[in-house]
Amino acid sequence: MSLIESPERPMPATDAEPRRALIEALKRPRYEILPLDGIADEVAEHVPRGVKLTVTASPRMGLDATLELAERLSAAGYAVAPHVSARLVRDTAHLQDLARRLRSAGVDDLFVIAGDPSEPAGEFERAAALLGVMGELRDRFSEIGISGYPESHHVISDEDTIEAMFEKEPMATYIVSQICFEADVIATWVRRVRDRGTFLPIWIGTPGAVDNRRLFQISRKIGLGESARFLRAHRGWVRRLALPRVYRSTALVKQLAPLIADPGARIAGFHIYTFNELERTEEWRRQLVEQLIAEDE
Repeated sequence: MSLIESPERPMPATDAEPRRALIEALKRPRYEILPLDGIADEVAEHVPRGVKLTVTASPRMGLDATLELAERLSAAGYAVAPHVSARLVRDTAHLQDLARRLRSAGVDDLFVIAGDPSEPAGEFERAAALLGVMGELRDRFSEIGISGYPESHHVISDEDTIEAMFEKEPMATYIVSQICFEADVIATWVRRVRDRGTFLPIWIGTPGAVDNRRLFQISRKIGLGESARFLRAHRGWVRRLALPRVYRSTALVKQLAPLIADPGARIAGFHIYTFNELERTEEWRRQLVEQLIAEDE
């Protein structure tokens, strides 16, 4: 029985087939980075060219910071998927300019989200609205990503996030999930997505090797549903998170190995939220791959 059929009874992560699927997924992850000063140099120093990079967008920094970093990384030989926040796009003309700029830089993958601004800068309040007006611009990009939420969104209702996924699906080629710390919650969400007839490949969102305190602060800020409740219920773990240590997703990704190996789940791989802690995240990923390969021999 597959994990997607029975998320409460996952296969052991040490089984050969799930382990090999996990190795392959970890060999080709996506790293999400923030467009902050110096990050391009850190990428060049620590991240191999085979790792795809996604660049976030924020109201504080605006889309230009995202586009400039995407252009620089693409010129350096990286595959890049910039976030395009619908609420930061003013109108169709602005969208056309963004598309031309990115294609000129060799970027052919967009991750389209609604974004964080409480008020849109122009006519697009939701990702679906922006995707709906792309028209022939859509054909210029080989990949279009949309978001998925294994747990409740901190602002949008579960019903709205589900409805939005169905609305956006015909215009997208893959889904990226928000961070979740519990394998059973992720597997249940994947099963429900598939049961509702959505079959786009899913990139599972997990943290990289991130400072505990920073990760805890981010988790509280974005209000991760079951994970937030897990943190509140396990105060000893919360105290450990408050210590100057590093969280690594080793246990989580191993628990997800059966899901990765399940063809029916259609898992594309891991979308790793690095929070720009690239050196530690890449070292963790490389060492874990080496460990899993050694166990498989």
